[in-house]
Amino acid sequence: MISNEQLPVIQTTNRSSSWLWGIGLLVWFMSTLAWAQDSAPPVPDKGDTAWMLISTVLVLMMAVPGLALFYGGMVRAKNVLSVCMQVFVVFSLMTVLWVFYGYSLAFTSGNAFFGGFDRLFLQGVTVESLAATWSKGVYIPEYVYIAFQCTFASITPCLIVGAFAERMKFSAVLLFMILWFTFSYLPIAHMVWFWSGPDAYTDAAAGVEAGKLAGFLFQKGALDFAGGTVVHINAGIAGLIGALLLGKRVGYGTAAMPPHNLPMVMMGASLLWVGWFGFNVGSNLEATGVAALVFINTFVATAAAAVAWTLAEWVTRGRPTMLGGASGAIAGLVAITPACGFVGPMGAIVLGVLAGAVCLWAVTWLKHLLRYDDSLDVFGVHCVGGILGAMGTGVFASPDLGGTSWYDYVANAPAAFDMGAQVTAQAWAVGTTVLWSGVVSLIAYKLVDWTVGLRVTEEQEREGLDTAEHGERAYSS
Repeated sequence: MISNEQLPVIQTTNRSSSWLWGIGLLVWFMSTLAWAQDSAPPVPDKGDTAWMLISTVLVLMMAVPGLALFYGGMVRAKNVLSVCMQVFVVFSLMTVLWVFYGYSLAFTSGNAFFGGFDRLFLQGVTVESLAATWSKGVYIPEYVYIAFQCTFASITPCLIVGAFAERMKFSAVLLFMILWFTFSYLPIAHMVWFWSGPDAYTDAAAGVEAGKLAGFLFQKGALDFAGGTVVHINAGIAGLIGALLLGKRVGYGTAAMPPHNLPMVMMGASLLWVGWFGFNVGSNLEATGVAALVFINTFVATAAAAVAWTLAEWVTRGRPTMLGGASGAIAGLVAITPACGFVGPMGAIVLGVLAGAVCLWAVTWLKHLLRYDDSLDVFGVHCVGGILGAMGTGVFASPDLGGTSWYDYVANAPAAFDMGAQVTAQAWAVGTTVLWSGVVSLIAYKLVDWTVGLRVTEEQEREGLDTAEHGERAYSS
């Protein structure tokens, strides 16, 4: 029999037990909910996805019509359609090759130099497939990433067209571009940009293992935010090799060969400048504060380069020109491309000023010294400007100079910056790209020459490639 004195004690004990059960159930429920959230696939942010779609269209605009108009205006009237045709069709052909095998060889696991065949013909890609960005836990649809990178892969070969404009067979252009795209662009893109993504860097040991899967130059620590090596140095060297192998245009050095339509050049350069915001800012893969930094850097570096080229030309050659201002803007865009996400606005302005002056020197004094006929100065602007930007990244990425350093995904914080080590890493990227693209380009040009031949006949060149190759005229007489 329970006494009255014991009853309250028993009631208190039962109440405590109930509270313990309730707390336990709550803890179990919360832990289960947390586990379910952790195991659920990440959902791409609609803002990031929308920005990447816009960026992709902006880069498309850079090539067609931007680059086509820019190059078309700089050649003689009898060759304007041939250059526009080469840009238009090369871009289209590379787009098809990208989805066939390009994306897989550039952005899947393989070795340090080439990817594999996991995404051949885009097999395995669905509307649910995701691609990593630069932030842990943040993803975008893989189809969006494929399309964005496609525009890079497709416009880069188009840049080479300017080096041998007005004298190369259309069939030779297409065959060379297939070879160069496959054996130069894709491996360089893999070496510089392929990695396992930020979520692979959970701790120091995991970071080491993830690093082993990255591309060769990524492992070296090279910084290339949007394509200084992959796009500009890569294409610039290919252009120089082509200009040297094809030889000079008929009449080069003795007959005047001015641009036939400078307003077209200005419009093309302006479209390139606008589209370049997709090129650079889109490379952030997210609509964040870093994207805003890239945006302002792209803005001010381009403006500074246009002013620097104009003033330098005014001083050294007696008068400023529209062609010079437009060329300066492109030089600034090229130079800021690898650096845009790592430097501050003042560093971007310095790079722009240097690009304007140095690239002017390259397309005048250096070109005259070496006596090569790079029709539209692909080497002088893209390769020289790309080298300047790539090496400048190693300097101006320093936080002491307003840069952002690089991000340590293991520590989840900006890394300590070592300028000497970073400049060395940048030199690795520049040297590897120059050597790789140079060798591949030489072999590819030779193979094309042995098969279909590289150059049109002298009679066709004098007539103009518009009528000789395509049976069309840009303007009615």
